[in-house]
Amino acid sequence: MADWQTVSGGITAPKGFKAAGIAAGLKASGAKDLALILSESEAIAAGVFTTTQVRAACVDYCRKRLQAKASARAILCNAGQANAATGEAGWKDARLCAELLGRELNIAEDSILLASTGVIGQRIKIEALSQSLPQLVAAASLEGGKDAAEAIVTTDLVTKEIALETTIEGRPVRIGGIAKGSGMIHPNMATMLAFVTCDAAVSTQLWQQMLKRAANKSFNQVTVDGDTSTNDTLLALANGQSRTSAITEKSKNAEKLEAMLTAVCQHLAKAIARDGEGATCLIEVRVSGANDDKAASAIAKTIAGSSLVKSAVFGRDPNWGRIAAAAGRAGVKFHQDELNIRLGDLQLMQNGQPLPFDRAAASNYLRQAAAGEYLQNDTVLIEVSIGVGSGTSVAWGCDLTYKYVEINAEYTT
Repeated sequence: MADWQTVSGGITAPKGFKAAGIAAGLKASGAKDLALILSESEAIAAGVFTTTQVRAACVDYCRKRLQAKASARAILCNAGQANAATGEAGWKDARLCAELLGRELNIAEDSILLASTGVIGQRIKIEALSQSLPQLVAAASLEGGKDAAEAIVTTDLVTKEIALETTIEGRPVRIGGIAKGSGMIHPNMATMLAFVTCDAAVSTQLWQQMLKRAANKSFNQVTVDGDTSTNDTLLALANGQSRTSAITEKSKNAEKLEAMLTAVCQHLAKAIARDGEGATCLIEVRVSGANDDKAASAIAKTIAGSSLVKSAVFGRDPNWGRIAAAAGRAGVKFHQDELNIRLGDLQLMQNGQPLPFDRAAASNYLRQAAAGEYLQNDTVLIEVSIGVGSGTSVAWGCDLTYKYVEINAEYTT
């Protein structure tokens, strides 16, 4: 049983955090497109970013900021323009955003972190952003988390937020998070965009280590379409306002905090996969029996990311051969006579041998998942075992539909 409970408030549930989201005129639709997350005090900051060589200016900006000073007061995120592949001009735009917000908040420029999402190659509409900063800052409140979650989305159909609470030293400690992502999801770090707040006191090095491990067990285990974004950013702030003792080394309190951080990240990661562009269901792949967790992870992500597996799920076709083929090409050595595959409650393969199964029931299982309500019964569970090793892993993806092609064929037109 989890040692925490879900609470309301999302990104502003932890003490000492406010947020806002407004329409600044960055999107042509007129929807909310500028978000602010603000800590009342300087917070320990950690980040995990895209590994692609073509990066947004905000990614390089945050990396440099965190290398120089691992703390921050605010995160500013714009939607509409990715400010990626925009050269020196894009870099100057990013720095100007931090400078302008610093003036408005009356805080140091190096206490501000940035994120952007939108069309690659488009610079931020600086004039519109600048004119909107007074309104954005004035809107920051304890109730602003939902607005911030809405302001960071692009092709998302739903906002994504979560807040959990545990007890450390008799005091409540909370972690909240929001995320966006629907397409261009195959992270080599985190996801499109995710922001986490925490009111525990934790050391700089430990917070960064926790975040990286949490990302590896969550955002790095989701895939929608196999494409890594230029803007992938995961930022986490911990301001210590729960007034618990500082967590500076490995301990039971550190383990409890990291477990809750991982749970927050996994919730957001699954929400992203579930909301994949055009998707009708979430695919969860559980792998066991590998020599180690790394090997299991490789197989799980390969199956979850297979276009053939994803297409079969969309077609409600229980074609287990595609699952077996994906497992076999994952780059992990195993004996095929130890391969076992389950789809929901149905055993399709055992010890490398195909089993007779009710195809109509299997197809209906896939159909029921597609008809399930969001965040409830919409999950297709695929379980694969490849031996007797202790390595296990879970990965998440979604089905591949006609709608995905339509959305991305018309993305800039």
